Amino acid sequence: MATVKLLTDAEVNAVPALKEVFDDMRTTKKSDFVNNFWRGLANDPVLLKRTWEGLKAVMTAEGALDPLTRELIYIAVSTANGCSYCIHSHTAAAKARGMTEAQHAELLAVIGLAGQTNHLVNAMQIPVDKEFLV
Repeated sequence: MATVKLLTDAEVNAVPALKEVFDDMRTTKKSDFVNNFWRGLANDPVLLKRTWEGLKAVMTAEGALDPLTRELIYIAVSTANGCSYCIHSHTAAAKARGMTEAQHAELLAVIGLAGQTNHLVNAMQIPVDKEFLV
């Protein structure tokens, strides 16, 4: 259960600053669906706008990484951070951007291996090889 109220469209539409952000989300995503994360953030219009602008700049703008790669990275980081909501929402987004079942399986294998080796190297406190210092 959420620790904050999830605002309805009627509640959002009653506050111009919120309506503006939700309208931009719908236009940018080309979808009427606004998920619960944004509905929770809508309790704080400044935080909502700042978070949306940051996400839009990183996840939807043209760049060196294609949209699917960005989603795969988001899934990996969300897994490392233990964010179930983000794992689900960005897995759905990755599938919408063309992620195959084989790619998903390989991603999970990489995430699992990286988690294991990260924990091992941290536990052993292995110094970084000078060749890897950038």
